[in-house]
Amino acid sequence: MIAFISHRGNLKGKDLNLENSPQQIEKVIKKGYECETDLWLVKNELFLGHDNPEYKVTIDWLHEFKDKLWIHTKNFEALNFLSKSNGDLHYFWHNLDDYTLTSKNYIWTFPEKYISKNSVIVKLDYEENYLMKNNLFGICSDYIESYKGEI
Repeated sequence: MIAFISHRGNLKGKDLNLENSPQQIEKVIKKGYECETDLWLVKNELFLGHDNPEYKVTIDWLHEFKDKLWIHTKNFEALNFLSKSNGDLHYFWHNLDDYTLTSKNYIWTFPEKYISKNSVIVKLDYEENYLMKNNLFGICSDYIESYKGEI
């Protein structure tokens, strides 16, 4: 079974007005998807946001949705904070790496790189029949509804 992971809460393409907002992430999760979200720790407070910390959240909010979140730590402080947590949150750090290992031992993989059955590929565009051609654990996309429609 393939994990369908919404990239920052996007379902049908990039939406800068909604992505990374807690309300959008909750909506995506209620629709049955998992969600990659960007997390910052600034002055001991947690925020979601891609380029900057935008939406304040709590550790309780992260725990409420822990089974569906793939948390991309955006600064060292967030990575360090989660690395000291009780281990039930799923997180990772990457910058320009082709691959990174998540805290639950999945291989977060940039587009057009080698993949395995343990890989989650980041595919921000939509390519019909992509899933039929590849054997992988999951896919993270701004077009996740289109990919789920393939299966």
